[in-house]
Amino acid sequence: MARPGQTLENPLTRERCTWLLTAQETGGRLSRAEWRVRPGGAALAGHVHARSEERFALRSGRMGVEVGGRRAELRAGDAIALPAGVPHRWWIVGDEELVFVVEVEPALRFEQTIEALFGFARERRRGLPRLLQLAVFARHFGDEAYAASPPRWVQRALVAPLAVAGRLAGYGATGA
Repeated sequence: MARPGQTLENPLTRERCTWLLTAQETGGRLSRAEWRVRPGGAALAGHVHARSEERFALRSGRMGVEVGGRRAELRAGDAIALPAGVPHRWWIVGDEELVFVVEVEPALRFEQTIEALFGFARERRRGLPRLLQLAVFARHFGDEAYAASPPRWVQRALVAPLAVAGRLAGYGATGA
């Protein structure tokens, strides 16, 4: 469970997240964290938050974003709101550490999703989680966030049988 002041690191994406305000504190209304990303880091892939708005407020560095197919570059002092249901991705621009505050509203299980993804990265320092682990994760959290491609119906069709196999192999949604 996320706690204010707790910091998580993802060695694969070079991200560090420190929880500022948690879903538990807000009755599930909001989650807020400071994100620090070392040069070369980025979110792993384009994704969609099905029912939550995500907001970024940049403190330092530069961030590239793609929202609904449109690209922009943000700098310190800029902010952007990413509506629910819209595919988006972000990445660091330049050689300076990127620092921003992210808010997700409603929080739903955003914190658990980040904890699981960062945990997978720590366990598998050289790459993504194993396919069956990822399928169990996607099945569990897919009603809130999912990959921007392939189409959602393809993801559901592929994930369902792989998630069953993953469960049988002993994988859980947040780790083995």
